[in-house]
Parts: sequence; structure tokens; C-alpha cells
Amino acid sequence: MAWSKLKQNLESFLCPALYGRVEYRATSYRYLLDKSGICYIAVDKKNVLNMSDPTNVIRWYQTELEIKNDSDIQVPINNEELEAVRIETKGAVPEERLKVIARGRKIAVVAKELLSAQSSLSKSNFIVAATRFLSTPIEESIESNDILLNILALVDRRVGKKRILNMAEKMKLKHPAVQYFYELRLSTV
Repeated sequence: MAWSKLKQNLESFLCPALYGRVEYRATSYRYLLDKSGICYIAVDKKNVLNMSDPTNVIRWYQTELEIKNDSDIQVPINNEELEAVRIETKGAVPEERLKVIARGRKIAVVAKELLSAQSSLSKSNFIVAATRFLSTPIEESIESNDILLNILALVDRRVGKKRILNMAEKMKLKHPAVQYFYELRLSTV
């Protein structure tokens, strides 16, 4: 699909409140065969999502330790996870320490998922991901681990106010890029 047609299709699915604020842009290198071009998402005329830009608005993690030490990432611990740690330690650990252990384990898993999603985004082709988004159900894009599919779904008009409000807990575990677009969409609700 040609870029202009793809851009037109993506923008036709934008939430009415974000129409004109969120733009999909692309540059191409006509005479360089090994360069595929750069695609990025702009919000209010400011480039927000572009992996190759060092002045990126959104924080990109370099290591798992950065994610573990980021105070912005809130990892909710449920009773099943606490019970699993309690059984594993045979009840020899104080209750408050159980929470620390369970949180540490869960944040390690979240960190690996975030780094994996981020690295796949840096290698992915925007056009391929956008085409996949247009051909799959919106629920699949929301539940996906692909950052780009999550972002495209969050700014989509088919995702209603109630669904956006119910996603708050899930968004705490997503990449900062996804959280940024969630907050943007939440501001329009």
C-alpha cells in the first residue's frame, strides 16, 4: 500500500478529539537503496515517536536496571503472587518482605517485556505494523505486546471512553510511549 493511502486510512480511524493533533509522517530517501526512510508520529506538530531521534520526548530504556529503578513504573502485586512467594519461602519471611520479593520478581518480568517490545519497535517497519493494525481487530491491537499497535489502538475512535477508563491498571505496566498516548487520549475523554 502506498504511504499516502496508508496515512489516509490511519487518520480516518483517529479519535475526533485528536484529529489534527496526531499526525503520521514519513520521510524517504529516493536515491539511497539501503535506506527505507523514517516514519514517526507527531502530536501538536512535535515529533513524539521516532526511535532514531536523540531529542525524543519519550524515555527509551537502555537496560533492565533502568526499568527496575524507574519510580514511574508502578507494579501492582496481587494475592496469588504473594501466596506463591510465601509457599516458596515456607513462611519464613516477614509479610512486608514478601511484598518486596514479589514486586522484585514481577518487575523483572515487566522489564524484560518492555525491553523486548522496545527492541522489536526499533527494528520494525512502521508501514508493516500500520498495515497489520488496519487488518486486525482493535482488541488484538490493544492486547498486543507491540508498542506501535498499542499506540495506534489508543488513538483509534473505535476505543470508547469506558474502555479507555478501564485500561488504567494495564497501562501502568506498558512502555512510556504507550503511557504517553494513553494520557493523551485520557485528556480527550
